Amino acid sequence: MKNILIANSKGGCGKTTIATNLAGYFASQGSVVALADLDRQKSSTQWIGRRPAVLPNIYSYNDYNKQHIPKPEWIITDSPAGFRDDKLSDAVKNADFVIIPVQPSAFDIGATSDFLDILEKEKAVRKHKTFIALVGMRVNFRTNATAALAEFMEYTGLPVLTSLRNSQVYATAAELGVSLFDLRPSFVAQDIEQWVPLIDSIKEVMTHER
Repeated sequence: MKNILIANSKGGCGKTTIATNLAGYFASQGSVVALADLDRQKSSTQWIGRRPAVLPNIYSYNDYNKQHIPKPEWIITDSPAGFRDDKLSDAVKNADFVIIPVQPSAFDIGATSDFLDILEKEKAVRKHKTFIALVGMRVNFRTNATAALAEFMEYTGLPVLTSLRNSQVYATAAELGVSLFDLRPSFVAQDIEQWVPLIDSIKEVMTHER
């Protein structure tokens, strides 16, 4: 099993957006995918509940011991706001890849900076057993806030996988229980293009791990 953790202590930064769309991508490729939802709001779990039956299955990892489901090839973990202490340590220890979404605002950048300080103290991170990278979220490429975000991400020294634009298509997909990869390609072509480097990086790291 390959475990991807989506984490940031800041709420509303796009963790569920990345988690559900990554799950949708790997499911569309024929993989057995389980979505682990650690957030009290259970947004990812609700998304699975809205998912049309005609689409490739995405299982709830929270129900893994309660129902007979295939062994997942990919576990995508959607974590809560305020994620820290033992729960964070356990999640990072079990993860192969940690994706940290961050939005272009002073509040998000400040909270993410604090979260990275906490993350650096985790044993799995110190020993380079877990790969960590950033993703810019809800980006408008012509704003000063986006320039500040790019400067911050470069300053961290961490890999920046991609930046995703602020698009209504994500809200539409969430309401329908689908991912971008379940929608008509011509409708989401610009957004899919922004996901390519993120997906390629995950595949590259996972291939190297094996």
